[in-house]
Amino acid sequence: MNMYQLLERTAQTYPDNLYLVREGVSYKNFIDLVKARAASMDKAGVKKGDVVGILSHNIPEFPITLFAIWYLGGTVLLLDTNLTPFEYDNMAATTNCKLVCAEKSFVYKTDRFNFYDITKKDGKVDPDLMPAATESLDVATMSFTSGSTGTPKVVPLTHFNLVECANSLEDMAEWIHPADYLYGFLPMYHVFGFAVEILATLHFGAGVLLQPTVNPKEIMADFKKFSPQIIPAVPRLWEVFRNKIIDNVKAQKKWWLVSFILKYGKTLQKIGMGALVRKVQKPILDVFGGRARLLIAGGAATKPEVETFYERLGLTFIQGYGLTETVGPICISKPTKKRFPFAFGGPTSNNECEIRDKNEDGVGVLWLRGHQVFGGYLNNEAANAEIFDERGFFNTGDMVSMDKNGELHFAGRKKQVIVLDSGKNVYPDELEGMFITIPGVKNVAVFEHKVKDKTVTYGVFSVEDGMTLEKLGAEIAAANKKVASYKWVTHFAMTTEDLPLTSTQKVKHHVVRQNLIEGKYPDRHE
Repeated sequence: MNMYQLLERTAQTYPDNLYLVREGVSYKNFIDLVKARAASMDKAGVKKGDVVGILSHNIPEFPITLFAIWYLGGTVLLLDTNLTPFEYDNMAATTNCKLVCAEKSFVYKTDRFNFYDITKKDGKVDPDLMPAATESLDVATMSFTSGSTGTPKVVPLTHFNLVECANSLEDMAEWIHPADYLYGFLPMYHVFGFAVEILATLHFGAGVLLQPTVNPKEIMADFKKFSPQIIPAVPRLWEVFRNKIIDNVKAQKKWWLVSFILKYGKTLQKIGMGALVRKVQKPILDVFGGRARLLIAGGAATKPEVETFYERLGLTFIQGYGLTETVGPICISKPTKKRFPFAFGGPTSNNECEIRDKNEDGVGVLWLRGHQVFGGYLNNEAANAEIFDERGFFNTGDMVSMDKNGELHFAGRKKQVIVLDSGKNVYPDELEGMFITIPGVKNVAVFEHKVKDKTVTYGVFSVEDGMTLEKLGAEIAAANKKVASYKWVTHFAMTTEDLPLTSTQKVKHHVVRQNLIEGKYPDRHE
């Protein structure tokens, strides 16, 4: 089965269930919109095997275009809306993408590819245009996990990978039901948003309430009007919601009561005081529209106190773990006792894991194998040889342990990926490759660091004599403009000493970071 066939199956099973909730579009009607868009793109020259980019916020035309490209047998290049023209040009060249479907605000002059207005109106369905004969192992999507400048890492995912991820989400059938509304403000170009807003909805016959912004007023208005049952978000947002709720309750001088009820709610229910518990919980649950049943977190680790807060409100809170290389959620937690710290469950159906090279605390490297694991980076044999073993297991580079319930617990990253508070990933090697070209810079280490309790991307620069902090700052600011703003290095330190290196001349990031903490790099810009 390919992704368009999965859509057809869902539309046949749940023809009248809403798919695009805000627009009132049922699955049956959505199929017609996809066919009309496919006819338009066919006239624009899109054919089987083409790589077609999508550069758009969460608007209805995104999923319509997505499935239209698959209808025609194309591969979708999912483009991050936060990048720069310089990056888009490189990404298109790397993947041989000649056409990008974009909102008008993203259009710029380029000779690398053509733009297609994703918001343009389509004509009629072409009755002679049939779905392409797409095989399950054909590439459905491509995404960049790092190196949108310089050496790229492109993840091709097959239709088989995507369909199997959708099937594996049956593990969540206890909490997601047909005709549920799933709130969709996670960007669909990101694997987390893609997995829940495209794959989960399709599997269960649920609807997605697309929201292209993260404006709190619009989000709250949506909650009130549409009352979604399922809300996925990055942990940072769940923390913001929680803090705002607590602040509002405190302003009403009711926190003493609410905190007591939340802490002892289960005990009070057992002794017949459930009505009081529900009365206290109701105004808080009404913030989410009153029907919320399932909250999903992913993209980063959730603080235990945040997860506990929502569970004490009677909501189910699930933490997922995954990578672009695994179509997102390949491990999903189940609501159990004592899941902290940072538990994210075990592998979903048709996937398996091994923890290797464990230390005395049972912490080791997580290796994964299964239907959701990709087949290797595009045109990157050297990287693929490093991450796959002879049995087909994929090295995630993440450090985990497993408890007696079989739940995996995140312990840290062996690889140097920086996860910001927003859940966005920053890849040091990309930035280091960019900064090393600055005249006067001998070496650079970029890593995750805390500044005033905020996770930032921090750089320590080894420079030649004569470099000043002001001059270096100007050069870094100029280099930052080549990449998305969330990747910018605005906190940095400078030293004329050489950075500590391994025998293979790689920077020892952990030593550099420790030196920074110990104050060995006094020339700082923070």
